[in-house]
Amino acid sequence: MGREEEKKKGILQLGNYELGRTLGEGNFAKVKLAKNLHSGLLFAVKILDKSKLIQLNITDQIKREIATSKLLKHPNVVRLHEILASKTKIYMVLEYATGGELFGRIASKGKLSEAEGRKFFQQLIDGVSYCHDKGVFHRDLKLENVLVDAKGNIKISDFGLSALPEHFGEDGLLHTICGSPNYVAPEILANRGYDGATSDIWSCGVILYVILTGYLPFDDRNLAVLYQKIFKGDTRIPKWLSSGAQNIIRRILDPNPDTRITMAGIKDDEWFKHDYIPAVPDDEEEDIYIDDEAFSMYEVAYDGTRSSESPTLINAFQLIGMSSCLDLSGFFEEEDVSERKIRFTSNHSAKDLLARIQDIVTEMGFRVQMRNGRLKATQEQRGQKCLGRLSVAAEFITIQPNSNPVLVLVNLDSNYSIN
Repeated sequence: MGREEEKKKGILQLGNYELGRTLGEGNFAKVKLAKNLHSGLLFAVKILDKSKLIQLNITDQIKREIATSKLLKHPNVVRLHEILASKTKIYMVLEYATGGELFGRIASKGKLSEAEGRKFFQQLIDGVSYCHDKGVFHRDLKLENVLVDAKGNIKISDFGLSALPEHFGEDGLLHTICGSPNYVAPEILANRGYDGATSDIWSCGVILYVILTGYLPFDDRNLAVLYQKIFKGDTRIPKWLSSGAQNIIRRILDPNPDTRITMAGIKDDEWFKHDYIPAVPDDEEEDIYIDDEAFSMYEVAYDGTRSSESPTLINAFQLIGMSSCLDLSGFFEEEDVSERKIRFTSNHSAKDLLARIQDIVTEMGFRVQMRNGRLKATQEQRGQKCLGRLSVAAEFITIQPNSNPVLVLVNLDSNYSIN
């Protein structure tokens, strides 16, 4: 029994999710497996560290990824379910693809058969063309960003470098150079503006080539040499591939974007159409909860000026009056449990207290709002026998300017009803 209790203590909960093992980790984020405590379904939670996002100057990239993921509802695109946040972290609750990256499958099995490879490619084109129809251009398509689910279907992920219509220049082209070297289209390297759809098609062609051959069409340790190969479209297509596969690869990996095959052309290709069953998008309106705190990247100010997030200032007389041992209100009025206050002192800064409290209450399943130096956390619980709402409000108070907060007021407000 002791071991079970020990395991329970080690469980980390985020809202309605129980976090499990780490699936992956990068410079500013880690991805953890999560189980919904109500449905039992598995999800992938991408945990982003706000301070690192600010440090790396990629907050706009993350906001773009969230905005883009919210738009896309297709069987071959990883679905965003909700965004939770604390003062220091952003939690993206995403669809979980149990099969991992397509890259891992190719690395372990080598090249795939044309039949299996074509099925993956058809799903890739389905997902990417859907994104294009929504005005979204991925710009970083590669095997590592193509996942596989339990049924063997692909899921396109990682829209951090995606572009929306508002990112186009006055010439109607994109100008930001991005993507992975081996998958990047030659027109992007030319740095004269490029069409997002055409460059994504090139990357899809590189993915198809790797799926069917087991190696990259353009590769070299020297980036300058690699880019020269890409500029020229300098690749050899194996003769042992079927003539249909050779033809579609050649038409996609055309270094001239003006003559490169289009999405419509790919879908009309005889090799592509073999056993092709188009996916049906799920474009019904879905209420995706996004915590406003996810987009808050502010730092609490302590330069002597009071910002909207600064703690309240009080003097010594107010402090004495608020002291529990000198509180005489109980003689004159009955206590209202909905206005119950818990006060405690702290030597930590308001910034540290906010971050710590928000992390804790977020993991407990509360939704957090912060305004004018006051933190409010609410949690709604629904069950067969009860419907309730619990809210906790915390106010940070300082004795004098530039000092650490020494008093926290916590108001407990519970309101439960039994059906």
